[in-house]
Amino acid sequence: MKNIVLTGFMGTGKTAVGKEVSRRLSMRFVDIDLEIEKAEAMPVRDIFAKKGEAYFREVEAEMIRKYSAEKNLVIATGGGAVLREMNLAALRENGMIFCLTACPETIHDRTGRNDDRPLLAGDDRMRKIIELLNTRSPFYAQAGILIDTDDKSPLQVADEIIGIASR
Repeated sequence: MKNIVLTGFMGTGKTAVGKEVSRRLSMRFVDIDLEIEKAEAMPVRDIFAKKGEAYFREVEAEMIRKYSAEKNLVIATGGGAVLREMNLAALRENGMIFCLTACPETIHDRTGRNDDRPLLAGDDRMRKIIELLNTRSPFYAQAGILIDTDDKSPLQVADEIIGIASR
């Protein structure tokens, strides 16, 4: 089976939904950010702080190339992965891409005061969420099948994805 790829902004449920889809379809789940953390032996926030976002994006691209070549995976990408066309091309080659979406208020509520999200660090998180969404929305719209996760549980979103992927 082709890979099922979940992308979208942070806090849209990629990891929770991905784990549920992989469990129900008996496919292996790969969280690109977790794979980066394993390879770099540090959390994403520390990679950003010590090596910078550009370095992180290079490692992210390597991981995407690696896992995109495999089959029968559910892959959750980081929220910025779709900003590079080469990442999208690699993911499309062997996968069906679903872009999970949510309104800024939902994202704000779901991400809380989580210090593991370096792009939201500091004050005025809502402004940062809106600015990043405005920048990334055109990329998300081109990435794949849009799935709104507002007011839905991970189980409901997984049902929707499985229904579409099974057609």
